[in-house]
Amino acid sequence: MALHFELVTPARLVRSDDVYMVVVPGTEGEFGVLEGHAPFMATVRDGSLKIYKSEGSQPEEIMVQGGFAEVGENGLTVLAEHVEG
Repeated sequence: MALHFELVTPARLVRSDDVYMVVVPGTEGEFGVLEGHAPFMATVRDGSLKIYKSEGSQPEEIMVQGGFAEVGENGLTVLAEHVEG
């Protein structure tokens, strides 16, 4: 099973993909999200979002600035104020 992940900004959809895990830079600390994670919302601080395509793989890192993260039935959605790249 895979986690559906979307990264969006107010201007565009940056990424929509099925991945193994995403580590989000939350304002209260980093947190990892896998398929089946309990629903919740959190604020995002400036930092590196780490995306693992498969178990044991090296992460792809995307720099984000602020925003919100929501885990729900459809997976993880990160709404970032700005994404570098």
